[in-house]
Amino acid sequence: MKLIAHRANINGHSSEENSPQQVDKCIELGYDIEIDIRYNPVTEIFWLGHDEPQYNVSFEWISTRQSFLWIHCKDLITLNKFTETDCQYFWHQEDDFTLTSNNYIWTLPGKPYMEKSIVVMPEKIMDIKKLIDLKTINCHGICSDYVSQLK
Repeated sequence: MKLIAHRANINGHSSEENSPQQVDKCIELGYDIEIDIRYNPVTEIFWLGHDEPQYNVSFEWISTRQSFLWIHCKDLITLNKFTETDCQYFWHQEDDFTLTSNNYIWTLPGKPYMEKSIVVMPEKIMDIKKLIDLKTINCHGICSDYVSQLK
């Protein structure tokens, strides 16, 4: 089962979320990472950050880590840009489910899941101490701010 660090958080929300340094730390620890990203077509710069652009990164930075990244495109321009790549990406707003570019089902908290599902943020609907119970469910992966408790 894939363990995906939501915004590169591994043990709860962190001020370092989505930072390149935290992404690299997660990779070193053996996690995949969901990152929030925007692309500026004028400057041709990619920006990491959930609510706003915070950390600029190059496409080379992204591509050398792409086997670990689940790229959450934050707008249509970014989504369109990633259609030109081999990266794994998706866009969603408040959908119960969305399909990633690699055909996994990004599944919001509390929604039904299947073997191709990524169960997202289960801690929103269950006690964090019970996350360990999720290791036995039949899904492709879990995306959480608390993946360290699942390892």
